[in-house]
Amino acid sequence: MPGNPPTRFVYLGPEGTFTEQALRTIPAAEHGIRTPARSVPEALEAVRAGEADAALVPLENSVGGAVPVTLDELGTGAPLVITREVVLPVEFVLGARQPIGLHEIRSVAAHPQASAQCRTWLSTHLPDAVVVDVLSNAAAAISAATGEHDAAICAPIGVPRNDLTVLADKISDHADAVTRFALLTRPGRPAPPTGDDVTSLAVMIERDRVGALLSVLTELAVRGINLSRIESRPTGEQLGVYVFFLDCTGHVAEPRLGEALQGLRRICAEVRFLGSYPRHRWSKAAAEVPAPSQPGLTNADFADSAAWLSRLRSGEPS
Repeated sequence: MPGNPPTRFVYLGPEGTFTEQALRTIPAAEHGIRTPARSVPEALEAVRAGEADAALVPLENSVGGAVPVTLDELGTGAPLVITREVVLPVEFVLGARQPIGLHEIRSVAAHPQASAQCRTWLSTHLPDAVVVDVLSNAAAAISAATGEHDAAICAPIGVPRNDLTVLADKISDHADAVTRFALLTRPGRPAPPTGDDVTSLAVMIERDRVGALLSVLTELAVRGINLSRIESRPTGEQLGVYVFFLDCTGHVAEPRLGEALQGLRRICAEVRFLGSYPRHRWSKAAAEVPAPSQPGLTNADFADSAAWLSRLRSGEPS
């Protein structure tokens, strides 16, 4: 991250959630000031207002999909940019105030998303227990610690925080589930390319124009830019008007992505740059060397063609 590293961090709270666990994987945050926020808008507004240097909020989950409130906040209001992504495995545990048998559990506190991701485990191991919805994974852990409920589904970070006993771990129905978080700051000069970067955009296309979305995708495809994610969200203005959120491989400093951005600027009603940042390598597959670009679509190919055109314009031998 260019300039002075952030020292004041805000995150979607409360304490003891996956978001805090993800934030603490960032060295600067582990040694900085960490403040929980009550909501995603509150966290991002703290950065916009200068009350915090950076905010970590959830962006998408491999099971539940995108987090709508985060996308809506990125598409509106004063601009913010992603400077880092964190991908965290979602591993739920069943905790209780003291060791008890599963057959003794009558009530389990859980956030609705947590219980949904552990539905099969619950029906198999706790078929007679009542699952009680609470506001967060942290609230679930607290309710078990105080004895309000017999047990809780919570994040591993909530166990030592509340002096719980783990009755069962890795209880999610999706063993490989992960959540992707975004670290957001006020706009600034992007960090230099690493060779394995992601660029995020929010684009609004012209309404009622045939092939409008295809035109957007073509600007990327003809330059060999991989579109790794696309989401649409309504703008709230009127029915049929959407913002498209795109994740592309590459960095804004690279020629071919720069050309694509210029093309999008020409054909879209609005293009909001949401940042170029290193891709988080969270699995063995992600750690592999990215597949090579097609012939004629590498950064070197674009640099060579630009130099060739420059020679033509200056009258030099081509």
